[in-house]
Formats: sequence, C-alpha cells, structure tokens
Amino acid sequence: MEHIRTPKRSNNKGAQKPHAPPDYFMPVQVENVRLQDRFNTRKPAIGTLYLTATHLIFVDPNSKRETWVLHMHIESVEKLPLSTVGSPLLIRCKTFQTVTFVIAKERECHDIFESLIMLSRPATITELYAFQYNPQATLLDHEEGWNYFSLEAEFSRQGLPNNRWVHSPINKDYQICDTYPRTLFVPTGATTPILLGSSKFRSRGRLPVLSYYHKDNHATICRCSQPLSGFSARCLEDEQMLQAIMRANPNCNFMYVVDTRPKINAMVNKAAGKGYESTDFYSNIRFQFLGIENIHVMRNSLDKLIEVCDLKNPSVGDFLSGLENSSWLKHIKAIMDTSLFIAKAVLDEHASVLVHCSDGWDRTAQTCSLAGVFLDPYYRTLQGFQALIEKEWLDFGHKFTDRLGLTAVEEKEVSPVFTQFVECVWQLTQQFPCAFQFNESFLLTLHDHAYSCQFGTFLGNCQREREELSLSSKTYSLWGYMRKNMSDYVNPLYSREHPVTQGVLLPNTAPQNFKFWRGMYNRYESGVHPRESVTDTVSAMKDHSASLEDHVRLLEKRIAGVKKLLGKDTVLSPDLQAKGDSNPETVVNNPVPTKDSPSEDNGANAVSDASSESGIEDVQSPVNGDSASAEENEEKNDKEDNLDSTNDLVEEAEASEGQDVPETKAEVDNSPSAGAGDSMDVSLNRLSLEMDSVALEWKAFRNIRQCSCETPLDAFNKKYHCWRCGDIFCTRCIDKQTPIPGHYSQRPVPVCRTCYKHLKLESKLS
Repeated sequence: MEHIRTPKRSNNKGAQKPHAPPDYFMPVQVENVRLQDRFNTRKPAIGTLYLTATHLIFVDPNSKRETWVLHMHIESVEKLPLSTVGSPLLIRCKTFQTVTFVIAKERECHDIFESLIMLSRPATITELYAFQYNPQATLLDHEEGWNYFSLEAEFSRQGLPNNRWVHSPINKDYQICDTYPRTLFVPTGATTPILLGSSKFRSRGRLPVLSYYHKDNHATICRCSQPLSGFSARCLEDEQMLQAIMRANPNCNFMYVVDTRPKINAMVNKAAGKGYESTDFYSNIRFQFLGIENIHVMRNSLDKLIEVCDLKNPSVGDFLSGLENSSWLKHIKAIMDTSLFIAKAVLDEHASVLVHCSDGWDRTAQTCSLAGVFLDPYYRTLQGFQALIEKEWLDFGHKFTDRLGLTAVEEKEVSPVFTQFVECVWQLTQQFPCAFQFNESFLLTLHDHAYSCQFGTFLGNCQREREELSLSSKTYSLWGYMRKNMSDYVNPLYSREHPVTQGVLLPNTAPQNFKFWRGMYNRYESGVHPRESVTDTVSAMKDHSASLEDHVRLLEKRIAGVKKLLGKDTVLSPDLQAKGDSNPETVVNNPVPTKDSPSEDNGANAVSDASSESGIEDVQSPVNGDSASAEENEEKNDKEDNLDSTNDLVEEAEASEGQDVPETKAEVDNSPSAGAGDSMDVSLNRLSLEMDSVALEWKAFRNIRQCSCETPLDAFNKKYHCWRCGDIFCTRCIDKQTPIPGHYSQRPVPVCRTCYKHLKLESKLS
C-alpha cells in the first residue's frame, strides 16, 4: 500500500491532498484520541487521529506507532455508548482489522463517524480510490500489468484450438451473454443454432463453454449457469450441446453434470422457472449435487466467525465451540470436496465435467478454479495463479463489485465468495507446502487489494463493464504492482524439480485436516506472545545463503586469478567444481528477481538458481607445450566474454532500475563483474571493498522491536535485511536495490539507505 504524507490542518477550503480527494472534503485532525488495546485496556495509546480523503491514520507519538485504515477497507462503523473518557468509535474492516478509538468530544466523534460512512461507501464506481490513485512513475508504469494475460494465450497453452475444440466468435460483441468474455471455446460439433438455443435456455445466457482442457486424456471442465427448465421445460439445442461436449472426449462415453448447490435449493428454483437438468431428457449424463450453500449462508457464517475472533480472552473451549458453530470450516470443506470430485472425474475416469450453480459466477468460479489448481502445476506458480484468476474470475464474470461491496450495493449481494477461494488455496498450501511457488503473503495481498480499490483489476462485475469503464487507461493494474514486489511473494520451499510440484494434488479433506487461518483472521492481534512467520524466517535464511554463495563465487574467481598470475595450478573444492559453470552469462542473464527487477517467470526458479549456479570458470595454469599466444588469446576471450555479459547486465538493470547501474562504459569496466577473477590488477583497496561489502552475519528476527527509523516492528509486519550490513529494517527504509561489489553476479539486491549512499560514494571514488 502506498503511504501518503501525514496531513496537517488546513485553513484553505480548496486545499487538496495526494490522490486528488473530492473537492468537498477537507482533512480533519483530532488531538488526544485514545486507541484501545484489546489485551491492555488499562493503558490505551494516546495520540492524534488524521482523517484524509483516502485513509484514517492514528499516530502515537510515544511509541512512534502508526495505524493506517484505508477507507475502502472499512466494513462497518459503530458509535458505542458514551464513557467517562469520551465517545468510542468501533471500526471493523474487510481485512479483519478491528480498532476502537475513544474521542473526547462527542461532536468530533459524530463528524468522523459521518465522514467515514460517506468515504467508505461511494455511490458510484467512478468515485473509488483506483480512479484517484496516482503513484510515482518510477514506482509503477500505467500500462504495466494490463497486458500480462489473455484468454487466447491461456487456451493456447492448453493446446487449443484443435480438432475437438474451436474458438467461437459468437460472443465477440457480447451479443449472447454480456457477462461472458468475447473469447469462447466450444466443441466442434456445436453449430451456431445449437449455441444460440442453449444460451436462451440457460440463466443469464451463460451457455456451457470450456473452462479447462486436459491435454493428456482430452477430458474437459466446462461451466455454465442453471437451465430454465422449471418443472417440465426442455431444450433440444441444450441437450445437443451437452452431447457435443461428451463426444469431444474420445476416452469416455459419459459425462458428469455437477450442480454445486444442495439439491433442495435446486428444487426450490424450479418453482421460479429455473432448476436443474432432467435425467429424462439428457442421455449418457451422470448428475451430482454436491451441497455448497448459497451466498447468504456464507455471509452469515463469516459474521459468526468474526464474532469468535473478536472475543476478549476466550477459553480454548469457547473459541473452538464458536468456530464450530460458525460452520465456516465446514463450508470450506464443502468447496474442497466438490473441487476434488471434479478433478478426480477428469483424472481417474477421463470424464468431462459440466459445472454450474445458479448463475454460474460464484460457486462455479470457486470449484472450477480449485479443480484447475489440483490438476495443473502451472496454476500453482505465481504467473499461473494470476492467469487462473483472470480466466475463471475476471473473464467469466464473477460480480466483484457486488460481492465485495465496493459501492453502495444491497447488503444481500455481498458475500465472501472470493475470500473462501483464497482460503481454500491456503488450506492446500498447508497440506502441500512445497507445491506452490507463492506464499501466504501473496494470498493476503491478493485478498486485501481486491477490497482496497487501489487498483482497477478487480473493479466491475464483468469484462464488458470493465471495458466500458476504460479501467486499463484510467487505473493501475494490481498485477503490475505485485510484479514489482515479486520477491516478497516467493515460497522458499518451492522447487520446480520436486515431484510434488509437477504432479497432481489430491488433498485429504477429512475434517481434522482443515485449520483456522490465524494469518488472515487474527493477523492484527500480536497477543502476549507474538510469533514470527516461519516463511519469512526461511526466506531470510535462503537469501542469506544466496548472498554468501554469490560472494564465494567472486572469491573463487579472485583466487583463481591470483594462482594463474603465480603460475600455479588452480585447485577448486569438489563442491565448487560441481557447481562450476564456464559461462558467467548464466548468472548474469538470469538475475534473481527483486522488488524492482522481477524476472519473466515471476521469480521463484531464479531464486533457487542463484544458489545452484555458480558461474565459476575452471581456470587452468599453462602447461608445457602451450604457447604464450594461446594463453593471451584465452585471456582476451575471457575478458571479452565477461565484458559482453556485463553489458547484458547493464541493459537488464537499466530496464528495471536505471539509477543503480554504472553511467559510463569505463565505470562498467572497473566494476567487479567486468572480468571478475581474470583481471590481474585488482588493487588491495578493491579487494577490501569487496570483502567488506557483504554481511557475513544477518540479525535474527527474534526480539527486534523497531527499525532504525524508530518505526515499531510487530510480528505481522514484513521485515527486511540489508544485504550489505545485515541489519533489519522496515519496508520504508529498505526501498533501495543496487549491486554490491562483493557479489559475482552483480544483480541488484536490497540495501538500506545508509549502505546505498556508501555504495554510491565508493563507486564514484573507485
């Protein structure tokens, strides 16, 4: 989340704050406000409350702590009964943050209450934060992220079109279904009259179309909405459409129709002229009802879960009882069971599956996307998971504006459908911790920014609506923002070569395998005994190891050069010989992704490659019979190769972080990567600089209370190491990325501001 400057009181009614707030809004500042602590009610924090056009900010001057609440994250605002110290204001957020402010004057409390109600519920979608958000051009390009994914490219990856499934232009202008994408893939046996007839028989015109194609056995997952069958209606074209889907799969003589609703709900819909397919009219079809409750039940279930999370000092029994009574994990299990049934039908029976609920944009999106995660390892990567969300949720019309309550919509339209999907994926990561390229932080960022309205990615109820709003030209993309910070989202346990990474996931859905997600629902409660994130700790260890190995690589090159100068044989350790790579371009051209220089594969394999590729050249001393000219030619070629690789590095770095690369060719030639290990005139000062520029010891996260800027560091705050000094900093103080002299690869790495200045000064002096 981008921070804005703490506002000051303004006497100018026309004063504007960052991000272009509404003309009628003037920032508010209230002194002597109390922030109540859930675990220490006797000692509340006392500070200043700032109300800006985008955030509510509480600043505690004593502890240097800032509490930021984005207006669009606010779920509800409630004025509690007056107390002896003032008027309490309870704020609940969609990110499950709960804060209580006690404002001395009731009038000021009421004004803030009214302002928050107005600012957190825009009347129209164009009043959302995304249309005013305007970060610095150096932080994020306006076009970045909008063209990362396309439905055609995703289906092409699956091997389409082919002789069984083809692209149909029938919806190119949204003429048959305005909530479907322009690109639809249908079986070759489905003619235009069949498609038109089927769309008229399906709710909202959402006819059966392809969602996922299994290349190995030709089975498919298709999606649609419920039929308008009533008690006896039938549609010949719809029956022919299902037969065409079944015949497109040569490996099975039947197909499944999975109705994700409880059967009683589907039967009730028959009275409204909708319902489900009749077994009398559809041949070779096996019907399954799998019992996922509707959006209203899910909304009430989440409300009960939040009540349990807000309990003050509950006993273990009370907490577990409340968790069970909320039925939240029961609903998560139902979604997982349905998705697992779909995946097993495709995998084990080689059968095609048609999935629908009522309108085909809630439970259908959950189960089709989860089944894809089970079946396809690509969807478990950073890039693939984003492509999955683009396809199943954005392109096929999940109603994000309504379900997330982004504008003043009816309460009955709001439901945590997307939250449930994100949690289901998290539950999978708990059973298969090495199978996903992304970590918990990635899922939390995705969830929170869906609600934040800071980016235009999740605005609108369908693709047609997004095009009409011109979101790609008026707002920024979440994918571009996340690409800039991709190193924060990499799972340190992930490995592309691991068997579980490439295989199919079949989770155990027994009740005891489902966990309460504390990182989502209680992440703002550090409690008496805060716990550090295991993922963050392992990631720091992996980064530290990568830094040391990169440093060893350079030292080995220096040693090889010295021994070559002395005319002695170079002897490398067996481990380093195993890691040896005669081509330094393998290191230079595959830099580890950082916040400001993400790689094409979104980062994970480059991180692991940094530890496995040494780029060390086995330099052999001249032996009898070798001519001096041969030695000179070899040395000349080595230098030319290193210079070429350095120039490649400059081009890569300029594309991602132009300020951190040498400005002239001469400066490049003097850098460690220019002929590293082959240069014979390395000065002692340069060697000392290289040795001192890499932190051999990194501080542990335990007992780190604050950053050097005095910003408090809680258990739920992301902490960063400076790769030069090894100290720990907050996200604001570690915003620089630059190569350090002691690394062979010369890839940009995170450094603190002080070390960044030292490195720049040393670079100029050298």
